[in-house]
Amino acid sequence: MTTKRPSKFDANLIVIGAGSAGLISAYIAATVKAKVILIESDEMGGDCLNSGCIPSKALIAAANAAHITRDSQKYGVHCDSVRINFREVMAHVKTAISTIAPNDSMERYRKLGVQCIAGHARLTGPWTVSVNDQNLTARSIIIATGAGPAIPPLAGLDGINYLTSDTIWNLAELPKRLCILGGGPIGCELAQAFSRLGSEVHIVEMQERLMINEDPDVSDVIEHRFLNEGITLHLSSRAESVVNNRVTCSKNDGPFDVEFDQLLVATGRKPRTSGFGLEELGVCINPNQSLAVNGFLQTNFKHILACGDVAGPYQFTHAASHQAWHASVNALFGMFKKFKVNYTYLPWTTYTHPEVAHIGLNEIEATKKKIEYELTKFPLNDLDRAIAEQRTQGFIKILTRPGSDKIIGTTIVSPSAGEIIGLVTLAMKNKIGLNGLLSLIVPYPGWNETIKRSAGVWKQKHAPQWLMPWLKRFHSMMRN
Repeated sequence: MTTKRPSKFDANLIVIGAGSAGLISAYIAATVKAKVILIESDEMGGDCLNSGCIPSKALIAAANAAHITRDSQKYGVHCDSVRINFREVMAHVKTAISTIAPNDSMERYRKLGVQCIAGHARLTGPWTVSVNDQNLTARSIIIATGAGPAIPPLAGLDGINYLTSDTIWNLAELPKRLCILGGGPIGCELAQAFSRLGSEVHIVEMQERLMINEDPDVSDVIEHRFLNEGITLHLSSRAESVVNNRVTCSKNDGPFDVEFDQLLVATGRKPRTSGFGLEELGVCINPNQSLAVNGFLQTNFKHILACGDVAGPYQFTHAASHQAWHASVNALFGMFKKFKVNYTYLPWTTYTHPEVAHIGLNEIEATKKKIEYELTKFPLNDLDRAIAEQRTQGFIKILTRPGSDKIIGTTIVSPSAGEIIGLVTLAMKNKIGLNGLLSLIVPYPGWNETIKRSAGVWKQKHAPQWLMPWLKRFHSMMRN
């Protein structure tokens, strides 16, 4: 391993990994006319394009179309039947991927001025990367190798052809019985989608509720929705072993079996840090296998930075893009000024139906951090748009500083929650409180009304009560 700093570099920046974080890093570097080399050993676009965000949302769209058709009778629209052609569904998924793929292609990035190399990269020194038997040097290096499915040490699992969120897109036939290990966002999204497409779905979750990082009332809404749609939930249950097409689980009231045709392991994702020479070089790695980085996304080698899922703490495409700007700018211009990454205004969405969107603190986090808050909660069954569409399951709740309209967190359980949260994100970033949101004009009847109605609930609680008797006397005088 070469540890001596080269007197001259082949590039200003080498980026390892062409997922969301790597692509944005390379794009920014090329935009400011730096010489940048982008190395990818698999598919351009990474997990988001090929096995994550895009295919899952395409599948969810197909599943929702089936659900809406079946459910249309409540609106007086009667359809005789719904026929699912799973091969056509998966063709629709692949079409979505192939349509977007040119935006992430090597051809496009080469036109942007990026030197793209297909191959497996390995650090052979602090400034040296080996790929395809070629040694390349750069003044700075960004690690953007992403994450892959975390596979639990489950007895018998290696003896079956189980699915992960990476491989489920290779299915040619709809599973009659699908068992999902894990009730987090990935497991919940895919569970509802496959159930709506016609699979008998079982979720095995070791925690006492689904989506454990959300507040309990959020889990309640999703669990009730899943149960109403025919999904079987095995909560507080631990998978112990797998034999053939049966997973044996343990629970307080004794063991039980779940039979399946396909088993999906959705127990989280593990950062990809092995096989890139990081350990040999001495780059610090956290116990959860993510790269240890500071607020500027630098590793213990200050010119080696990391962004995206491999760095954490959030495994979202938009978080990766946010980090990528900081990583590339700090890598190229850090000798003049460095920018510290800030996650204060980072929203996220789980694309179940109803969707769950979140920004800032929820009640669990505020309580854990011993931060005092005031809760304002507005139920969807009081929203005209929700009533008109018979989609009243859900709510919006906003956490504010006690005695203040300053928003410190918002959770939305609603159709279009992922779009509504954008208003709150904009408000929080620009320090607009509930008083400001109350003056917002939004189309009626619309889902964004939830924000204004919530602000109205808060305002009612904070009306100056001492003034009310005087106002009553004033209006009485004006009538005489």
